Amino acid sequence: MIAQNNTHTIAFVADIHLLDIYADYENFEGLPVPGQSQKAKIRTMQAQLHSTRLFNENYFVLKAVLDDIAQRGIKLVAFPGDYTDDGQPLNIEGLAKILKNYEQQYGISFFITTGNHDPVAPYNTSGGKPDFLGKNGKEQAIFSNVLSLPLEERSDVLLEPKLEKAGYKFILHSLSEFGFFPKQKYSYWETPFSSYSYQDYSFRKAEKEATLANRTYAINDSLEIPDASYLVEPVKGLWLLAIDGNSYLPRKNGGFGSASIGYNQTVDHKKHLFSWIKKVAQNAQKLNKKLIAFSHYPAVDFNDDASPQLKIFLGEKKWQLERVPEERIAKILIEAGIKLHFAGHMHINDTGKRDYKNGHFLVNIQTPSLAAYIPGYKILKLDKNTAEVETVAIKEVPRFDELFPLYKTEHDYLKKSNLKTWNIDILNSKNYHDFTQYHLENLVDLRFLPNDWDPEFEAYVSGLTASDLYKIVAENPQTETEFSEWKGRDMILDFYKIRNADKLAFQDIPSQRLSDYKKIIEAKKQHQLSKSQNKNAQKLSQFLGIFDKFLNGLPANHFRIDLETGEVFSINNKQ
Repeated sequence: MIAQNNTHTIAFVADIHLLDIYADYENFEGLPVPGQSQKAKIRTMQAQLHSTRLFNENYFVLKAVLDDIAQRGIKLVAFPGDYTDDGQPLNIEGLAKILKNYEQQYGISFFITTGNHDPVAPYNTSGGKPDFLGKNGKEQAIFSNVLSLPLEERSDVLLEPKLEKAGYKFILHSLSEFGFFPKQKYSYWETPFSSYSYQDYSFRKAEKEATLANRTYAINDSLEIPDASYLVEPVKGLWLLAIDGNSYLPRKNGGFGSASIGYNQTVDHKKHLFSWIKKVAQNAQKLNKKLIAFSHYPAVDFNDDASPQLKIFLGEKKWQLERVPEERIAKILIEAGIKLHFAGHMHINDTGKRDYKNGHFLVNIQTPSLAAYIPGYKILKLDKNTAEVETVAIKEVPRFDELFPLYKTEHDYLKKSNLKTWNIDILNSKNYHDFTQYHLENLVDLRFLPNDWDPEFEAYVSGLTASDLYKIVAENPQTETEFSEWKGRDMILDFYKIRNADKLAFQDIPSQRLSDYKKIIEAKKQHQLSKSQNKNAQKLSQFLGIFDKFLNGLPANHFRIDLETGEVFSINNKQ
């Protein structure tokens, strides 16, 4: 047991989406990789560039991040969910092996909570993907059970039982060492269902009540589902509240609906959870414990409070806006007594806050994904009255390009077969940071713009110069105003970079262009476009209003939070 300290340091690593690319499959030997004795089992680049996350390189990134954490001497690491890409047994086992190694070698304690990808459903279900990379650059379908597929899709499918989507039982027991169950070295551990108190706690009591059978709640008269939430005191004086924000509603035709909506659904279907959270916060105050909550799901609008405008600009069902927390979520958590909440899920770097004054506030810290632009993790340093949060961006990752020869084979096959392919420039990436930037740029082209944007408006904006944009929004455009050389197309890409990475993205955007954006936005503020303006000009005004909020959100890179007042201060002037 570690002695009580006035300061605590915790790293938060979110949305790893680990695919154990060198795991052993029963019926798929994988592809030879230059310089490696093992064969790789990977998804296609085509699949990666249509997804909001990478699948394959995460295997290398996780180890690079854990090496960085170990080098910094950090001993407490929390994972806010989606540590695998669908909770498959072979990936869960791969993760457990990696974490156990770092625990033994560096004395790191890991604390995990659930994400919508782990588990996908409360109980085991069929799984697999149609787009693994097979021989000669072709796709290879691999599933745990072909009976779940339509008859016409069963030919040429390989079977891999460990690609099923595991439920709570397998995941919690396979990762039991990482917070889900009590340990003797913890000062305290409980669940929403524990009958003991802090004063009469013992490891034996916690161990007895920690069985999964004792940690379920009813969702109807005939069905009970596990709740993996827990509270742990890993070192004296620090409480980590791991919230299982997953909730699963039975479908009429069988199975369960997705948990991806997060708290908006959970708040109505796991009322016991929020009652317990309030009790935990009250006890933390009484016992003078520093309480940090973390869950997979955001508790505050993660779009710099631009979500209402985004609904008008893109439509209510675009841009994953259904995942934006309703205002009641923050209110409930604030009333419960939660002040700091770390989340993942959205693969973005962001800080959100709700403040009811007099010390009643909630700061929600969005931890970026290791599998998206800009990859990184958060370090929290707690002292008596302040919390310092630093975002560590990941640039260099050993072996990040190990699979590039396999992607080249895939690209050659697609091109030779006259099939739609992807921009091969991504294989020129100099480091992992560049790789994720290429990934985002391809994603904007292949998915975001076609699915979310009005094509007429996108074409209109893309061709405009900086001067064109300024003249459209300014009431009395100054002819002497100078702008750098760029087009609206560049602004759209930068819009997505800033949305993903907040001001971390400024390193990838020319400073003069950022200055130009601010001039154009300021001109738009000074001139309210009339309703008589054409549709594209009106939408441009909406877009610039959203962009303005993205550029001027709360500090998200390196900042300090006053735990008495809730004020958030940037630690450097670049934020």
